[in-house]
Amino acid sequence: MSASKEKYTEAQYLEATEYEPKTGTGKIANYVDTRVGGTSIVREFGRKVFPDHWTFMFGEVALYSFIITVVSGAFLTFWFDPSMSTTRYSGSYAPLQGLEMSMAYATSLELSFDVRGGLFMRQLHHWGALMFVLAMSVHMIRVFFTGAFRKPRELNWVVGATLLVLGLAAGFTGYSLPDEVLSGNGLRIIDGMLKAIPVVGTYISFFLFGGEFPGNEVIPRLYALHIFVIPALILILIAVHLFLVVMHKHTQYPGPGRTQRNVVGYPVGPVYAAKAGGFFFIVLGVLSLLAGTFQINALWNYGPYDPSPVQAGTQPDWYIGWFDGVLRIMPGFIGNIPLEFVLPTPWGGNSIATPVLVPMIPITLLLLGVFVWPWLENWITGDKREHHLLDRPRNAPTRTAFGVAMVVWYLVMWGAASSDLMATHFALSLNDVIYWLRAAFFLGPIIAYLLTKRICLALQRKDREIALHGHEAGVIEVSADGEFHEQHKLPNEHELWTLVSYEAPAPSGPRPNAKGKITAVEKVRARLNRIWFEDRVEPVSREEYLEVLGHHGESPAGLEAAQSREAITSGASSDNR
Repeated sequence: MSASKEKYTEAQYLEATEYEPKTGTGKIANYVDTRVGGTSIVREFGRKVFPDHWTFMFGEVALYSFIITVVSGAFLTFWFDPSMSTTRYSGSYAPLQGLEMSMAYATSLELSFDVRGGLFMRQLHHWGALMFVLAMSVHMIRVFFTGAFRKPRELNWVVGATLLVLGLAAGFTGYSLPDEVLSGNGLRIIDGMLKAIPVVGTYISFFLFGGEFPGNEVIPRLYALHIFVIPALILILIAVHLFLVVMHKHTQYPGPGRTQRNVVGYPVGPVYAAKAGGFFFIVLGVLSLLAGTFQINALWNYGPYDPSPVQAGTQPDWYIGWFDGVLRIMPGFIGNIPLEFVLPTPWGGNSIATPVLVPMIPITLLLLGVFVWPWLENWITGDKREHHLLDRPRNAPTRTAFGVAMVVWYLVMWGAASSDLMATHFALSLNDVIYWLRAAFFLGPIIAYLLTKRICLALQRKDREIALHGHEAGVIEVSADGEFHEQHKLPNEHELWTLVSYEAPAPSGPRPNAKGKITAVEKVRARLNRIWFEDRVEPVSREEYLEVLGHHGESPAGLEAAQSREAITSGASSDNR
């Protein structure tokens, strides 16, 4: 019987009420417990079991980086003035003394040169923000490739995707606050993208900037978004994300004793609580080392923002780079035909900036695809079951290949943001670099998809060979009749379980609806289903493994894994029926 369902007698209740601890710490703990019910909370969540695997740490890194970023940002708010009113700089940095600048830039310089520990905290805040977005990205990539987003975790995947978008927004709004030339150029690009939206784009730009760019309101508005609105939304979604993780229980990798109905691991208290505390200080130490030894965003080198100059070689933070890169590889002309045109309207015509609008399409498709993928894969595969065991990426070759293709697509757009640096550092023609990037934009994802899928299938065949024939022992035997044989060592039960406990469903044809008709949409789904499952490698069956054991003269010690795979397959076929 669980602790939450135990029945207590009246005498036990009275004994708990009259309990008086002897130590000061005990008295404080008892006082809090009798008023907030801490014991029941600890009993409920402290016993929650979580699996132990190194790939699960990326979510923790993201959480700890966010905490460090919030704390360091709170320090910066005591000195930073988010005002665009002008002043003459009179601080410690001599090259800018007497120069007219905004209060935002002046106080950023003050934090860098005149506040004790200010530069360290600025850089800790910046490195923490970069690590936050990076850890979230890697965490979502891990979730995608292992299939952890499947039922019942689709909504938690959407929460994670929203957190990633909010992380991008938080980073960009903070990056733009110092009001120097570098961040001002980034705002100018965003202003151009907003104004390229037909009809409503100019109104959105005027609302954001409080008039014509750059206006006098954008820094205070970005500041409010950066320290109030976006962090509040992130905190709420983190709480929702962790609540759903606890409700659904944590996913785990396949292995002996691990099923869809249990979790094999360690409880939160005291094991994971102690590990999490230590891991937080490791993340803090790494970020502090970066902040203290590697300079980032040396804003005093750029000067106050002025719309007239445009710097060469400037780069945005890495997570915003793909917005800039996709703009760089978009041509303004095809031959002698301009891609910008005027759409006739009753009020005199509306300019359609196609070279700016078209690059928004891959950005939108990539972000939208992240949000809808769980339902898209569910629709294609027709799999309606709950999944608490993760996939090895090689055992889901189509999903893995598509994911790698999208990562390559993103990396091409991201790398294009450094096209000018590629040209200058490697003595290349900038035009040639752009042409190659354009080719990679279209061909890169296709090549990545084909190669990744072939690699996954080859790895599956290698797993099948190891399960049936074992590992090469490197020993050659000679029989009495002169025949040579190579010894093989059969895998142990744990390795065998990993090699054979997966599903390889066959393609399913189109399914008629309630009226017995096959719709056009169902035909499309059936074609996609065939593409998804047509290249498949069957895992080792029980009969095949028994035959191998007989050939090697071994006892069926590892038969449980093959039997489990048979049970999983039969269960899956019955569920699909």
